[in-house]
Amino acid sequence: MRYLGIDYGTKRVGLALSDEAGVMGFPHAVLPNDARLLEDVAALIERERVAGIVMGESRNFSGEENPVAKEARTFAEALTERTGIAVILEPEMLTTQEARRDFEGIRTHGVVDSSAAALILTSYLSRHGQH
Repeated sequence: MRYLGIDYGTKRVGLALSDEAGVMGFPHAVLPNDARLLEDVAALIERERVAGIVMGESRNFSGEENPVAKEARTFAEALTERTGIAVILEPEMLTTQEARRDFEGIRTHGVVDSSAAALILTSYLSRHGQH
């Protein structure tokens, strides 16, 4: 079963895909957060035959939703409505910082955003995936 991981941001959205067995996530792409985002992600889901969607759940250090969380939740609901696949929310505390550390010295947001999506997806799969 293939999964899609999403690191939702107000400017860019990082995407990761799992292997066919649904064991590990790998960076895939970064899309601009624009009017085409929903359709572009839905097309990827169809093209890659994604059966599960995992999106980072944004919260601050106190466990409360951060400013991007409401927008992300709205996108998740629209994606579920468009694809018929429920979006699973996975805590994402510090995944972007962790991904940034992996690429220290590289000045490309795309690598960081898609790597953060892969970390979110792999975190979920390691606890709930098919082992």
